[in-house]
Amino acid sequence: MRPFSVKTKLGMLVVVSVFITTGLLMIAVRTQTELRFITVFSVIATLLITQFVAHSLTAPLDEMNTVARAISHGDYTRRVRGDGRRDELGDLAFTINRMADDLEAQDQQRKELVANVSHELRTPIAALRAVLENVVDGVSEADPETMRTALKQTERLGRLVETLLDLSRLDNGVVPLKARRFEVWPYLSGVLKEANMIATSRAGIASGSGSHTRTDVHLHLDVSPPELTAHADPERIHQVVANLIDNAVKHSPPHGRVTVRARRGEGPQSLTLEVLDEGPGIPRSEWHRVFERFNRGSHGGPGSSHGPGSDGGTGLGLAIARWAVGLHGGQIGVAESSRGCRIRVTLPGESPTQS
Repeated sequence: MRPFSVKTKLGMLVVVSVFITTGLLMIAVRTQTELRFITVFSVIATLLITQFVAHSLTAPLDEMNTVARAISHGDYTRRVRGDGRRDELGDLAFTINRMADDLEAQDQQRKELVANVSHELRTPIAALRAVLENVVDGVSEADPETMRTALKQTERLGRLVETLLDLSRLDNGVVPLKARRFEVWPYLSGVLKEANMIATSRAGIASGSGSHTRTDVHLHLDVSPPELTAHADPERIHQVVANLIDNAVKHSPPHGRVTVRARRGEGPQSLTLEVLDEGPGIPRSEWHRVFERFNRGSHGGPGSSHGPGSDGGTGLGLAIARWAVGLHGGQIGVAESSRGCRIRVTLPGESPTQS
């Protein structure tokens, strides 16, 4: 039992009340005072002490009730005083304040989500509307070039919606993990080829969806040993690697180089992945913000410029990568690098229950 707990205080209240009553009875016996006077004095003294202890216990509860009512009405700025108390009420105050912090952060994220999604959807919708209005008004003809422009904006909307669906799955945790053993070299080689093909097909087109459009950056694969295998969900790892490559390419200098490096981890069928670029890097003070949603200024800090041909994306790619790694029970983070940025992913591989 803690020395300052509520139970201890109530126990001390009972003990003090018994001592007061016993002491007054002894005084009554020695001074031959009538018992009724002693009873009255004992009751008054006990009530005064009880009132003092009760006030110290109920006052914080009243404040907590007021703060909780304010939080239920959407006011997440209120906090409970006394979270430094060394009793159960202090623990409760700390928990309420932490809950208010979490709710305030979630409310801010919700507002940012609505604002960012509205902004991301408005651009392709406005562009598509302008193209169609020009066709309807006779300003331009519905020739293949005009229709290609409309198709590009429609594809951009589709990619944005797919990203939002990924975000919804992330929040709801409804994506199952289908882990299996696979060979790392051919798998990652396919991911890099796909990234190059997508960039080539979209060259000169701003995607606005987190897919890079640069063809001047060289992608390099480094797997050792060449026969390396891993146990993970290939589809989810594809999301991780593709988003990391996307991010690295966008922040690379002209004709830069992005390296995807794979090594054997510590456990059986475990894997360590690294994606390195030659961009401006990330200040250590920004490392904790890299994987936040809608964080577009990760490389080089806030306000940093992206590489040529980059549109900045939606700022969800790295958040989705962190989620996919988390499904595997792995870790993702920024690692020390003498040049550019290095993102390291560790996957635990096959657990003993799966072998």
